[in-house]
Amino acid sequence: MNIGSLSNNWLLHKTILDTSRLGQSNLPNQSGLTNNPFEQLLEQVLLQTQLNHKSTSNLDISSLLTSLNSLVPQTGAGVPQSESLSSKTTGSENLNAHLKGVLHNTGHFFQEAGKKYNIDPALLAAISIHETGNGSSNAARFKFNVAGMMGKNGLKTYPSIEESIFDMARNLRQNYLDKGKLTIAQIGAKYAPIGAANDPTQLNNHWVTGVQRYFDTLTTGSNYA
Repeated sequence: MNIGSLSNNWLLHKTILDTSRLGQSNLPNQSGLTNNPFEQLLEQVLLQTQLNHKSTSNLDISSLLTSLNSLVPQTGAGVPQSESLSSKTTGSENLNAHLKGVLHNTGHFFQEAGKKYNIDPALLAAISIHETGNGSSNAARFKFNVAGMMGKNGLKTYPSIEESIFDMARNLRQNYLDKGKLTIAQIGAKYAPIGAANDPTQLNNHWVTGVQRYFDTLTTGSNYA
């Protein structure tokens, strides 16, 4: 079954969002952003689908529904999206309390990069924690790549963790926030697109919920659970 261009079909978007609210209490927060984890993942899929089909006139609704089915999070995996991603005063000491492995005691780098590029340091740290298994991945340990940044020959190699963090911040500011991608779901649709060729194990399916969970922890002091 094919429908018109997603960008012109607001009724489809609204209908699926309304359906996702059935049986759930979901009042918008003051920022106008949803607290519903399913809707955040739905937003990511819709954004990614729009990117995939922007050069065509038809959208395969069956592929969209398949993606949605694989993205429904487990109960309790709340991912509120009320926090601004602009620069805040998330201190390096607070970040260091959660950073492990090669990320241990690097909170000041996240804070400095956040200040330079006007990004909440908690977002930078949350992405690094998710991308590296909190400083334990081979990419982080041997390439000093803490953000999954790719180059022409695969994963980039950096001289230091600091340079990797600043490169991530530059990339997020120039290619995401300045382009109007202002939520973690919107960033995830491009940063870790679902169904990407370089993601055969479909880890990108969990990027939004993972990064949001760590972001919440770093900004509220809650646990990762």
